[in-house]
Amino acid sequence: MKNPYSELTIGMLRTGILGFGGGPSVIPLIRHEAVSRYHWLDDDEFGDTLAIANTLPGPIATKMAAYLGYQLKGWPGALLSVAAHVLPSCLAMVFLIGFINVLSNSAMVGTMIAAVMPVVAVMLGQMAYEFGEKAIKGLGMVLGITFFAISFILLQTVSLHPGIVIMIFLLYGAFHFKLKEKLKSKKMDRKEGSA
Repeated sequence: MKNPYSELTIGMLRTGILGFGGGPSVIPLIRHEAVSRYHWLDDDEFGDTLAIANTLPGPIATKMAAYLGYQLKGWPGALLSVAAHVLPSCLAMVFLIGFINVLSNSAMVGTMIAAVMPVVAVMLGQMAYEFGEKAIKGLGMVLGITFFAISFILLQTVSLHPGIVIMIFLLYGAFHFKLKEKLKSKKMDRKEGSA
């Protein structure tokens, strides 16, 4: 029989231990635990949660861990999940702080970091591709590419904060289906009027 507390502890400990390079690089690991391994959420729910978490202040991975824990077991689950995710990093920092001078000049550590960076990039790219596929499936090719171009311009050219861009698209998403239904009913009215 499944025990949500042990699943949360093991899953979030794994993301805390294997996560490297900050919050965004840990998101694919959290997604693997939440969607693929334990089925706490489906892909769409995870994408929605990630979008909302990006608009809030604070570290993204910690917010995701707290949300998953809260979804499963309320406040005790949220506290356990955050503690399990953060504890490995905290303990490693306390332990390694004494070796900081030795490690900062170590060629072996530099090589290890250089070897891990492409893996993190591929994981982020794979997740972006999957979300892009879902966007095009839900919005259509033209609207999906248009929204990608708009978000790229807002983020890279205008340098708008990512949280604001996400809020803009969340607001659009709230009205997207209503707009779609209105367009369908107008087309139906035109067909009936021409017949």
